[in-house]
Amino acid sequence: MANEQAKFLEGSLFRHVSVMSFTASVGLMAVFFVDFVDMVFISMLGQAELAAAVGYAGAVLFFTTSLGIGMSIAAGALVARQLGAGDAEEARRKATHTLAFGVGMGVVLAAVVWLNLHSLTGFLGADGRTQELAVDYLQIIIPSMPLMLAGMVASAVLRGHGDARRAMYVTLWGGGVNAVLDPIFIFALGLDLNGAALASVCARIAMCVTGLAPVIRHYGGFSRVSLAGLAADFKPVFAIALPAILTQVATPFSSAYVTRAMAAYGEEAVAGMAIVGRLTPLSFAVIFALSGAVGPIIGQNAGAKQHERVRGAYRDALIFTAGFILCVSLILFLLRAPIADLFSATGLARELVFLFCGPLALAFFFNGVLFVSNAAFNNLGHPFYSTWLNWGRHTLGTIPFVMLFSALMGAPGVLIGQAAGGILFAVIGYGLAQRVIAKQAAGEVATPAPAPFQRQARQQSLFNLRK
Repeated sequence: MANEQAKFLEGSLFRHVSVMSFTASVGLMAVFFVDFVDMVFISMLGQAELAAAVGYAGAVLFFTTSLGIGMSIAAGALVARQLGAGDAEEARRKATHTLAFGVGMGVVLAAVVWLNLHSLTGFLGADGRTQELAVDYLQIIIPSMPLMLAGMVASAVLRGHGDARRAMYVTLWGGGVNAVLDPIFIFALGLDLNGAALASVCARIAMCVTGLAPVIRHYGGFSRVSLAGLAADFKPVFAIALPAILTQVATPFSSAYVTRAMAAYGEEAVAGMAIVGRLTPLSFAVIFALSGAVGPIIGQNAGAKQHERVRGAYRDALIFTAGFILCVSLILFLLRAPIADLFSATGLARELVFLFCGPLALAFFFNGVLFVSNAAFNNLGHPFYSTWLNWGRHTLGTIPFVMLFSALMGAPGVLIGQAAGGILFAVIGYGLAQRVIAKQAAGEVATPAPAPFQRQARQQSLFNLRK
């Protein structure tokens, strides 16, 4: 049994990395494909301002999702911890109070965002009819934020119980409902962009139901909420949730800045950026999954003090990243014209799609280096390296580079600058990872248990990006 549980201690590391990454990406691919098709449907309406409106709305929705990610990580970690201690009733209480905190904060945040949608979209650079479309879209989606939070927390509770299958169903059902209702609402009912928003609301309802139902049916449901219980659990919940929220906010912060920078070049530019934003996760879902997939491989070998295999797992993960990105980039390059045609992209939007399907796709390798380095940090006792690198990448590694390259090259420079910053922080991440691995091998630091549910953070963020 021990060998079966610690299966990464022997065998080909490259094979372990490949199998874990491909299998972990299956659910991501399903959700990203729905998001991709969603943008195709909107592009088929033939109005650049509709795609641009989705670009602005996506930046706002990405920010609101950070709260849900933090609360879900806290729920999963606390439930798993209590179950490991043999206290199922305490696990139920922790799940209940985390859900209550999440939904309560979701209601407050949804109200604040809903009342300030014109200011928020204006800050991002939206104006005129595009801004009104983005506001209308968000006015429909934002009130459903508490439902999204409930679904995310429930999914994490299921993961805490080890029920990965039912946890995956939460996102798959959400994506399936979105995929079925999108063409009905957008085309059959003639609701255009508002139809896409309504489909997303229905997806959130589906996520909420498919998350809560199995918790109630199979794991004892939730306990009664009390003020005393909420007060007692406030500290343990937010001790995990707050750092996770702060870490996750870095990405939408960067996304908001890039959206604002791109807005200076008009609706076609923002529409092109929105299309690239859908192409990226679908093309590189396997690389996004890599961080969570390689973590257990590094962690098991570090725990067994097989330091050469730790170093080998890190190296093979980078080799896998380079090979996969090279293959995908070649496919994107060969299909760049049909991809642009699929989105009816013309002018500047088409230029940005072609740019992504060329050199920028290859540059995603450096993001992959960061993902693998973060997995090493999280499993070798330095999770704050991940936090600081994440913030550094999305501030110092984005803002000055975007400012410089956009001044030199216009709208394409915004995307080029965003990619260029990734090179710098990939080099820093690689250097830090080598240092951490070397210290571990020298016995200077003990091998700790990985931060609870740390590897779910990126997947939670991606699963719920615009849902």
